[in-house]
Amino acid sequence: MPLSRKKFSIVVPIYYNELNIPHTVPRLKKLGENLKDFDLELIFVDDGSKDRSFELLLAEKRKDSRIKVIRLSKNFGSMSAIQAGLSFCTGDCVGIIAADLQDPPELFEEMILKWKDGKKVVMATRADREESFSQKLFSNTYYYLMDKYAISGYPSGGFDFVLIDRQVVEELNRISEKNTNIMSLIFWLGHEQDMIPYVRQERKLGKSRWTFSKKIKLFIDSFVSFSFAPIRFMSMTGLITAMLSFLYGIFIIINAIFGTIQLQGWTTIIALITFLLGIIMVMLGIIGEYLWRILDESRKRPAYVIDEIYE
Repeated sequence: MPLSRKKFSIVVPIYYNELNIPHTVPRLKKLGENLKDFDLELIFVDDGSKDRSFELLLAEKRKDSRIKVIRLSKNFGSMSAIQAGLSFCTGDCVGIIAADLQDPPELFEEMILKWKDGKKVVMATRADREESFSQKLFSNTYYYLMDKYAISGYPSGGFDFVLIDRQVVEELNRISEKNTNIMSLIFWLGHEQDMIPYVRQERKLGKSRWTFSKKIKLFIDSFVSFSFAPIRFMSMTGLITAMLSFLYGIFIIINAIFGTIQLQGWTTIIALITFLLGIIMVMLGIIGEYLWRILDESRKRPAYVIDEIYE
């Protein structure tokens, strides 16, 4: 291989994508024809799919030696699947893209031009998305909160379609953090960045496995990993509650001395106890989220387990 040539790796997490694979693989392979100065490497990570995704990937692998297939022992989640792919990619620059073709792979060509200009992180940010109102509302709220309370300057439309330099890949592999958002971690590293806005397309084939519970987990993971806002919220709530309790105590003492206002007994007490217990339970839940992640990291269990590798 001539020294002037570079290698471009693409990591694709796969989870119930049997309908997408016959369309996704040809479009990714076509990039190799357009990027004349690059050797292409395609890394598909089967994240415990129970459909024919793995079988179709092996069929594609037999036809093209540029394809690597990594099979995880079970479903660990898309972030862990991406981590697995990054551990085995060998490219000078690495792209990350979903398999459902909502993100146009052809945009990698423009992203590589920016990488050649020295940008170590090139993000395709969503200017808009062809999705339902509820999906847009959840996503926009999440990214607004990320920018406001977690990582300042975070793209308002978010991103999970990105191209990163080899140096960034190695840093991510060294961090090897569990229960995190890889995209937020890439942004947090702070390397020279550029953004390309695009409209995320509606999903044409298959059913999304990005369930509400997975969205909530990502939301919690992101804020626990990158923000002190939940802890600050507890501190401020505790301070405000203590101040209000102190003022109420003074009010009770003054009223007991002068008897100016008749106090309601049980109703007031029960209301206050219920309110304060509710606050305490919320705080315990937030603390529990932090403690669970500390425990999970201390066990030193891997973020994923590889069953087989086909190179």
